[in-house]
Amino acid sequence: MPTLIAVAHGTRSATGRRELRELAAAVARRRPGLDVRLCYVDVQEPKVADVVPAVTDAVVVPLLLSCGYHVRVDIAEAVAGTGIPVTAPLGPDPVLLDSLIGNLPAADAVVLAAAGSSDPRWRADVAGVAARLPGPARVAYVSGTGPRVPDVVAQLRAAGAQRIAIAAYLLADGLFYRSLRDAGADTVTPPLCHDVAVADLVLSRFDGEFVNGGKQVLTTVGSRL
Repeated sequence: MPTLIAVAHGTRSATGRRELRELAAAVARRRPGLDVRLCYVDVQEPKVADVVPAVTDAVVVPLLLSCGYHVRVDIAEAVAGTGIPVTAPLGPDPVLLDSLIGNLPAADAVVLAAAGSSDPRWRADVAGVAARLPGPARVAYVSGTGPRVPDVVAQLRAAGAQRIAIAAYLLADGLFYRSLRDAGADTVTPPLCHDVAVADLVLSRFDGEFVNGGKQVLTTVGSRL
């Protein structure tokens, strides 16, 4: 059986690090005998580029929420020339959408809060998720260009919203997630990794839902947008 190389972004948050380890452990429990190796593209060690050379038969599953720079460049560079396939990232996916909706309380307005990226494909993925949330939701970011979460919340308050919910499109705890607590909304949904269905989604990717219908690995190195 191939090794499952789970690649997360990485975080300095002790809680976020624990959550990512628990997600990898949950995946392993669901598939006895499967070698699950957790690594990262930023902040934490080991990096994916250090783990890939240590295995010969593996599948890389990005624990990321869209096919942005980290997938197209960091992970693609790490597997280039190895023949190791890279699956689609975890998002966007109906499993994540269902998790967001299931955790949203009744609210006058919903803000979909995402990390932020200049990659147009990443931003399109986030907009697609927001369009399917109740409302639909307004999109806001915690970094990069575009509307910031506190500003969007303030605009909604000024427009008369009494109860505002933030749908956190973030996998684990960290600086970005914690900033949402101070954004002025009434509620914030938990990190997506808290949903047990996410571990099953990781295995679903591993079992064959690869990019381009399971025929092609992500080895094309793109440029930062």
